[in-house]
Parts: sequence; structure tokens; C-alpha cells
Amino acid sequence: MPQPVIYERRGAAAVMTIDRPERRNAIDGPTADALEAAYRSFVNDDDARVLVITGAGDQAFSAGADLKAIESLTPRTEAAAGVFGFTRLQSPKPTVAAISGWCLGGGLILALWCDLRVAAESSRFGVPERKWGLPFLDGGALRLATVVGVGRALDLVLTGRDVTATEARHMGLATEVVAAGQHLNRALELAETIAAFPQEALLADRRLLMRDVNRWVASSLGEDGRIRQGLIDGGAYERGVGEFAERDRFHPATS
Repeated sequence: MPQPVIYERRGAAAVMTIDRPERRNAIDGPTADALEAAYRSFVNDDDARVLVITGAGDQAFSAGADLKAIESLTPRTEAAAGVFGFTRLQSPKPTVAAISGWCLGGGLILALWCDLRVAAESSRFGVPERKWGLPFLDGGALRLATVVGVGRALDLVLTGRDVTATEARHMGLATEVVAAGQHLNRALELAETIAAFPQEALLADRRLLMRDVNRWVASSLGEDGRIRQGLIDGGAYERGVGEFAERDRFHPATS
């Protein structure tokens, strides 16, 4: 049976690939479990200095939660690691997202969890949950605000619009924009550059920079759970999931 996540070492980097291109690398329960297992392999590997996260193929980094298999994700919603595998955990080492194509919803949360984001020219970012009455939780909204500022975060969260790689670079969401097909190569180059520096001071500086971000995200997670539970109790969550899953979420008019 094919594994939904491929974990491999490339030089000083560990590469985690979401391998569900037929579902635009959307995340279901088994994929979330595999993401968490791969993350823990990275943390426990002293020789892996940087984690690079990417999606198989060029069409999507990840289109977020697989809402046609949402029931497989539901039991993870209160898990300490997070709905999407490890999004509630704090990486002790640098992380880079290598993005091509759609980076939406939960996929955007995974990208925001990373320290740096390298995007191919074809990349598009957004919070499509807004169109279907679903919440952008698991720390996503707060991480977005810390990366691009509250004003730009509100633009994406309130309108649900997609932004191109160029606009994402302009607002600080994408660290770099590269030619089609070069996102992983560039992410690996960055990983080797980071890994070549003396690590003790680098990791200390990173901890200081991330300290408040991690504290803010951790403090928001309880509220995330209360918001989601309220939507479930009121029926809004089930209605939104049902409508979203019935339509072609990847068509330009609906994604």
C-alpha cells in the first residue's frame, strides 16, 4: 500500500513529501499520522539539521484537509500534535516549505508552521474555508498574522481570496519565488546554507525569535478548540464540510 508521506535524508536536510497528488496532497487521518511520525524522525535525527516539507508533483503543496475523508481527521482534532500531524508542536530545528501549486487551508497552515517558504511561480495561497463556513484553526490565523501582519492576514481570512506567488512574496508570505520546478532545489540549497553555520548560536537566535510566536500560538489553541466545538454543536461545521466536499474545490471558480 502506498505511503502518504515519504521521508528521506538529502545531505544535511530531511525531506518530508506529502505523496497524494491525486488528491492535491490533501491530508486525511492516515496522512496526518504519517506526517507526525516523519516529524518525530526528523527531531530524533541529530544529523538532520533542517526539515524541508513539500508536496508530490507540481500541482499542489497541499490543498488542506481532505474533506471527502474528514471523518478520518476528526479523532485527531484534540491531539497534542495537531489536526495536520505536527502543527501544534514546536520544531527545535529550522524548517523550510518548498511550495508549488495550491497551498490552501491546512496546507497553508503547514507552510506557515515553517520558518521559510520557497514558492514556485505557479503557487497560489489562500484560506478557502471562508467560502464554506469552516474555521481556519490549529494556529493558522495567528501564524498568518505573525508572518504578514494583522492587516494582510485579515484580507486573506475575511475575503477567502487566492493570492499569487508574486503577491505572496510582496506581502512576506513567500520568502522567495523561483522558476517552475525549482522550489525543492532552492529549499535544499537554503537548508545546506543553514546547516553549514555553527549551530549553537544559530539555534539560540532562532529560539529567541520564535519564543513569542510559539507562546502566542500555544495560548490560542484552547480557543481554537472551543470555536470548532461551537460550530460542530450548532451544525455549521457539518453543513460546511458537506457543501465543500460535494463541489470541485480545485476549479478556479470555487477554490
